[in-house]
Amino acid sequence: MRHSPLILAGRGPVPLVAVAHGSKDPRAAATVQGLLTAVRARRPGLPVLTSYLDHAPPAPAGVLAGLDADAAVVLPLLLTAAYHSKIDIPGVLAGVRTARPRLGLRTAGTLGPHPLLTAALERRLAEAGVPTGDPGTAVVLVAAGSSDPAANATIWSLARRWRAAGWWGVVPAFASAARPTPGEAVAALLDAGAPRVAVASYFLAPGYFADKVRAESLAAGATAVSGVLGAAPEMAEVVLHRYDEALSDGAQAAAV
Repeated sequence: MRHSPLILAGRGPVPLVAVAHGSKDPRAAATVQGLLTAVRARRPGLPVLTSYLDHAPPAPAGVLAGLDADAAVVLPLLLTAAYHSKIDIPGVLAGVRTARPRLGLRTAGTLGPHPLLTAALERRLAEAGVPTGDPGTAVVLVAAGSSDPAANATIWSLARRWRAAGWWGVVPAFASAARPTPGEAVAALLDAGAPRVAVASYFLAPGYFADKVRAESLAAGATAVSGVLGAAPEMAEVVLHRYDEALSDGAQAAAV
């Protein structure tokens, strides 16, 4: 039987290299660091490294090139599978594999979709004063939006499943690239008779989109807008689940 180098890395746990989108807003990097600090606290001894695709250092290629290990799990800190996870990250890893052909790389899945993300969304709504499953409250689930229809379909599916929690209703909205906008969704729910409308922010970190969604939603009549998911405990658990999943899949693929 042949074993995966990801399991037999030789010098302790296989490092986790997190790849975040990156932002010019310093709050975003601080939030990512907070999340990864929570991950480290849950898995002492696990090397957890940070990288960003854009706007902030370090870049993932540089982190992987300087890695003092013979294997790594690359984990996208992205809430949906779209351009960055399908094109950008594989492109980076292709270059790393050329430069370090003996480095065993495994790419984890994106954070979403995952059942714990709903729990994290409910946590943030509760912090904004919205009881979970309140039948007098309609929820607008707002994501960044993508030119990839499959990514947007993931948000529609999440909204449909979330309705079962007891809300007056749950509909999706998008900050860019797709419709409805947050303001349109809030206004439509109020016109349909929703007693109250709360907005659930499906963003990992603060920045331009999260700020825009808050302002637009409140202007349209929303009673509450939740904070970003950030370092919610459920998010740290999802990161570790994706890491373990990648290792498990790698071991199964390598076994003969």
